[in-house]
Amino acid sequence: MYTPDALRNELARLVQRSVYHSIAICGGDPLGEVEFLAAALAGGTPLGAMLDHDGQRPDALERIADKLALVQVTLTGVEEVDEVARAMTTLGVAAAKAIPSAVVLLPEADPSDGRLLRIVEQTKGASAETSVVVHPPAESLTMDRRWLAWLERAAGVHDDVRLLPRVPEPTGMR
Repeated sequence: MYTPDALRNELARLVQRSVYHSIAICGGDPLGEVEFLAAALAGGTPLGAMLDHDGQRPDALERIADKLALVQVTLTGVEEVDEVARAMTTLGVAAAKAIPSAVVLLPEADPSDGRLLRIVEQTKGASAETSVVVHPPAESLTMDRRWLAWLERAAGVHDDVRLLPRVPEPTGMR
Protein backbone atom coordinates (compact mmCIF):
# COMPACT_ATOMS: atom_id res chain seq x y z
CA MET A 1 0.00 0.00 0.00
CA TYR A 2 1.38 3.37 -1.01
CA THR A 3 1.38 6.70 0.71
CA PRO A 4 1.04 9.67 -1.66
CA ASP A 5 4.78 10.41 -1.30
CA ALA A 6 5.73 6.77 -1.94
CA LEU A 7 3.55 6.65 -5.05
CA ARG A 8 5.03 9.90 -6.39
CA ASN A 9 8.57 8.54 -5.77
CA GLU A 10 7.71 5.22 -7.44
CA LEU A 11 6.40 7.01 -10.53
CA ALA A 12 9.55 9.12 -10.73
CA ARG A 13 11.69 5.96 -10.39
CA LEU A 14 9.78 4.17 -13.14
CA VAL A 15 10.14 7.12 -15.48
CA GLN A 16 13.91 7.07 -15.07
CA ARG A 17 14.13 3.34 -15.85
CA SER A 18 11.67 2.94 -18.71
CA VAL A 19 10.05 4.56 -21.69
CA TYR A 20 6.52 5.05 -20.37
CA HIS A 21 4.45 7.67 -22.13
CA SER A 22 1.69 8.17 -19.57
CA ILE A 23 0.17 7.18 -16.28
CA ALA A 24 -3.33 5.67 -16.22
CA ILE A 25 -5.41 6.33 -13.15
CA CYS A 26 -8.33 3.97 -13.57
CA GLY A 27 -11.04 1.93 -11.97
CA GLY A 28 -14.74 2.49 -11.47
CA ASP A 29 -14.31 5.30 -8.96
CA PRO A 30 -10.70 6.46 -8.50
CA LEU A 31 -11.98 9.91 -7.53
CA GLY A 32 -13.37 8.32 -4.37
CA GLU A 33 -9.79 8.79 -3.14
CA VAL A 34 -9.35 12.31 -4.52
CA GLU A 35 -7.41 13.56 -1.48
CA PHE A 36 -4.86 10.77 -1.95
CA LEU A 37 -4.63 11.47 -5.69
CA ALA A 38 -4.24 15.20 -5.12
CA ALA A 39 -1.40 14.55 -2.67
CA ALA A 40 0.27 11.96 -4.94
CA LEU A 41 0.08 14.26 -7.97
CA ALA A 42 1.14 17.38 -6.06
CA GLY A 43 4.01 19.16 -7.74
CA GLY A 44 3.10 17.66 -11.10
CA THR A 45 3.69 14.22 -12.53
CA PRO A 46 6.74 12.96 -14.38
CA LEU A 47 4.42 11.92 -17.23
CA GLY A 48 1.02 12.83 -18.53
CA ALA A 49 -1.73 11.38 -16.36
CA MET A 50 -4.94 9.98 -17.85
CA LEU A 51 -7.96 9.54 -15.58
CA ASP A 52 -10.33 6.76 -16.71
CA HIS A 53 -13.42 6.63 -14.53
CA ASP A 54 -17.20 6.46 -14.44
CA GLY A 55 -17.68 10.24 -14.43
CA GLN A 56 -19.76 10.26 -11.26
CA ARG A 57 -17.71 12.78 -9.24
CA PRO A 58 -17.39 16.00 -11.26
CA ASP A 59 -16.72 18.01 -8.06
CA ALA A 60 -13.78 15.75 -7.18
CA LEU A 61 -12.40 16.14 -10.70
CA GLU A 62 -12.05 19.87 -10.05
CA ARG A 63 -9.54 19.03 -7.30
CA ILE A 64 -7.03 17.29 -9.60
CA ALA A 65 -7.97 18.53 -13.07
CA ASP A 66 -4.86 20.67 -13.48
CA LYS A 67 -2.71 17.53 -13.05
CA LEU A 68 -4.34 15.58 -15.88
CA ALA A 69 -3.52 15.25 -19.56
CA LEU A 70 -6.75 13.40 -20.46
CA VAL A 71 -10.11 12.71 -18.81
CA GLN A 72 -11.83 9.56 -20.02
CA VAL A 73 -15.33 8.57 -18.95
CA THR A 74 -16.27 4.93 -19.50
CA LEU A 75 -19.95 4.04 -19.77
CA THR A 76 -21.85 0.86 -20.62
CA GLY A 77 -24.95 2.48 -22.06
CA VAL A 78 -27.24 1.17 -19.32
CA GLU A 79 -26.59 3.95 -16.80
CA GLU A 80 -29.54 5.79 -15.30
CA VAL A 81 -30.41 9.28 -16.58
CA ASP A 82 -28.84 11.00 -13.54
CA GLU A 83 -25.63 8.97 -13.92
CA VAL A 84 -25.27 10.03 -17.56
CA ALA A 85 -26.00 13.64 -16.53
CA ARG A 86 -23.17 13.53 -13.94
CA ALA A 87 -20.84 12.04 -16.56
CA MET A 88 -21.70 14.91 -18.91
CA THR A 89 -21.04 17.41 -16.11
CA THR A 90 -17.64 15.77 -15.72
CA LEU A 91 -16.95 16.34 -19.43
CA GLY A 92 -17.98 19.96 -18.96
CA VAL A 93 -15.45 20.33 -16.14
CA ALA A 94 -12.72 18.90 -18.38
CA ALA A 95 -13.72 21.24 -21.22
CA ALA A 96 -13.73 24.28 -18.92
CA LYS A 97 -10.18 23.37 -17.83
CA ALA A 98 -9.12 22.76 -21.47
CA ILE A 99 -8.28 19.12 -20.77
CA PRO A 100 -8.77 16.72 -23.68
CA SER A 101 -11.55 14.24 -22.99
CA ALA A 102 -13.07 11.04 -24.31
CA VAL A 103 -16.14 8.92 -23.71
CA VAL A 104 -15.63 5.20 -24.09
CA LEU A 105 -18.78 3.15 -24.55
CA LEU A 106 -18.54 -0.52 -23.63
CA PRO A 107 -22.10 -1.59 -24.43
CA GLU A 108 -23.68 -4.73 -23.04
CA ALA A 109 -24.42 -7.70 -25.32
CA ASP A 110 -27.50 -6.18 -26.98
CA PRO A 111 -27.51 -2.45 -26.34
CA SER A 112 -30.21 -0.06 -27.36
CA ASP A 113 -29.03 1.85 -30.41
CA GLY A 114 -31.18 4.80 -29.38
CA ARG A 115 -29.72 4.94 -25.87
CA LEU A 116 -26.16 4.86 -27.20
CA LEU A 117 -27.02 7.55 -29.74
CA ARG A 118 -28.47 9.75 -26.96
CA ILE A 119 -25.19 9.44 -25.05
CA VAL A 120 -23.34 10.60 -28.17
CA GLU A 121 -25.74 13.57 -28.48
CA GLN A 122 -25.28 14.45 -24.81
CA THR A 123 -21.51 14.16 -25.16
CA LYS A 124 -21.51 16.69 -27.98
CA GLY A 125 -23.70 18.97 -25.86
CA ALA A 126 -21.28 18.73 -22.94
CA SER A 127 -18.16 19.23 -25.09
CA ALA A 128 -17.97 19.12 -28.87
CA GLU A 129 -14.23 18.45 -28.51
CA THR A 130 -14.78 15.14 -26.69
CA SER A 131 -13.92 11.99 -28.63
CA VAL A 132 -16.37 9.09 -28.49
CA VAL A 133 -15.00 5.57 -28.86
CA VAL A 134 -17.42 2.65 -29.00
CA HIS A 135 -16.22 -0.90 -28.39
CA PRO A 136 -19.15 -3.19 -29.28
CA PRO A 137 -19.23 -6.69 -27.83
CA ALA A 138 -17.25 -9.07 -30.03
CA GLU A 139 -20.26 -11.33 -30.51
CA SER A 140 -22.30 -8.47 -31.97
CA LEU A 141 -19.73 -7.46 -34.56
CA THR A 142 -21.19 -9.46 -37.40
CA MET A 143 -21.57 -8.68 -41.03
CA ASP A 144 -25.20 -7.57 -40.53
CA ARG A 145 -24.08 -3.94 -40.88
CA ARG A 146 -25.89 -2.89 -37.69
CA TRP A 147 -22.85 -1.18 -36.20
CA LEU A 148 -21.98 0.49 -39.50
CA ALA A 149 -25.49 1.92 -39.72
CA TRP A 150 -25.26 3.05 -36.08
CA LEU A 151 -21.86 4.67 -36.69
CA GLU A 152 -23.25 6.55 -39.69
CA ARG A 153 -26.08 7.95 -37.53
CA ALA A 154 -23.70 8.80 -34.67
CA ALA A 155 -21.24 10.53 -37.00
CA GLY A 156 -24.13 12.70 -38.19
CA VAL A 157 -24.60 13.87 -34.60
CA HIS A 158 -20.98 14.27 -33.45
CA ASP A 159 -17.82 14.78 -35.51
CA ASP A 160 -15.52 12.50 -33.51
CA VAL A 161 -17.10 9.05 -33.10
CA ARG A 162 -15.05 5.90 -33.61
CA LEU A 163 -16.06 2.27 -33.66
CA LEU A 164 -13.33 -0.17 -32.64
CA PRO A 165 -13.59 -3.87 -31.86
CA ARG A 166 -12.66 -5.02 -28.37
CA VAL A 167 -9.47 -6.93 -27.86
CA PRO A 168 -10.65 -10.45 -26.98
CA GLU A 169 -10.05 -11.94 -23.53
CA PRO A 170 -7.74 -12.77 -21.91
CA THR A 171 -5.69 -9.99 -23.53
CA GLY A 172 -8.43 -7.38 -23.41
CA MET A 173 -10.52 -6.31 -20.48
CA ARG A 174 -14.17 -7.16 -19.85
